[in-house]
Amino acid sequence: MVSPTVVPDRRGLGRYLPPLSMAIPMLIFGGASLALPLAAARALQLTEPQVGAWILVLYGLPALLSLLLTARYRQPMLVAWHIQGMIVLAALAGRVGYTDLLGALLVSGAVVAALGALGLTARLADLMPPPIIFAVVAGTLLPFVAGVFTALGDERVVIGGTLLAYLFARRFLSVLVPAVLPALLVGLALAWLVGRLGHADVAWALPAPVFAWPTFAPEALTTVVPVVVPLVAFQANLTWVAYLRGQGYRPPPRAADIATGLGMMLGALVAPVPLCMGASIVPLAAGPEAGAREDRHWSVYAVAAGFAVIALGGTLAATLPAILPLALLVAIAGLALIGGLGQALGEVVRGPLRLGPLFAFIIASSKLALLGLGPLFWALAIGTAVSLALEPAELRALRATGAASE
Repeated sequence: MVSPTVVPDRRGLGRYLPPLSMAIPMLIFGGASLALPLAAARALQLTEPQVGAWILVLYGLPALLSLLLTARYRQPMLVAWHIQGMIVLAALAGRVGYTDLLGALLVSGAVVAALGALGLTARLADLMPPPIIFAVVAGTLLPFVAGVFTALGDERVVIGGTLLAYLFARRFLSVLVPAVLPALLVGLALAWLVGRLGHADVAWALPAPVFAWPTFAPEALTTVVPVVVPLVAFQANLTWVAYLRGQGYRPPPRAADIATGLGMMLGALVAPVPLCMGASIVPLAAGPEAGAREDRHWSVYAVAAGFAVIALGGTLAATLPAILPLALLVAIAGLALIGGLGQALGEVVRGPLRLGPLFAFIIASSKLALLGLGPLFWALAIGTAVSLALEPAELRALRATGAASE
């Protein structure tokens, strides 16, 4: 005789424990990633009010959009800022003006929203070969990761201890604890012990938007838009859709593109905010460990609340660049990007394209300036041209593989 299936009682509060527990590592990762915009803000020479406003929209907009989308669709629709997109912006600091970056993000958001509204995202994804995009991303990430070891030569005790803490955490701690968090804590402790922490007047105040009028410079548009749009629409948002479908959900791809695109446009009135669906952490929000499928969206509510707290603390975070030694800030940002660099390089070497991504990676790592355009634009253009000319069969195979996986 077959025993009847026992359906567990899910009416108690225990049903919310798995999704809420999964929110903890997502919040830790989101908080630790704050080092990236802080390092970018320092490179852009922003004032403390501008940094506070940037953090306000960088975390406040994802919190608001995540709440609205998740409540509407009852699915884990977590919006976050795109780490690799942020690095692209930071790489342009000093070459492109701040308001030009705002204009480029505004146009990028408009393109993403338009692709979603027209339902063209999946159809156009194969026009820009992913290995070329990831090669450009890897080229922009490399100087930041290499900066860890440049900083090691400047601050041997602080950065050396920080690096050892990062490696120890990667080896012995749970994968749910980002290794950059213990590295940051050890770095702060060592900086305090050797007297390398600075001083600043720390006082909380409600952050306020510092509005700026976007401008539209050709170099910013031709460099940022062709990189950020594929990263957001083709890489992050499509990856998020594919994962949720694999978990039995019916995600709305058009709504995701429109929401992230409009969010970028709105944020561009204050600060450059490359928004996307949180594809890199969606397994935590929507995976089996987040509980029953009908309850997993509660993880997004908890993360959105945490993002709102970080956003409201923007004025406090804006003082960190004056307190932390520059070498530590650079090292933490670089360590946080090691995983992204490894992922990008893995996509590059996976094939079938070889020469085009290699050219794109080398050019993106260079300081090429030609016809008023920087290395990221030329990395995309030359890398794609090389693959079209020398790897046509491999390019067709890549596009056929992408079409078959849709």
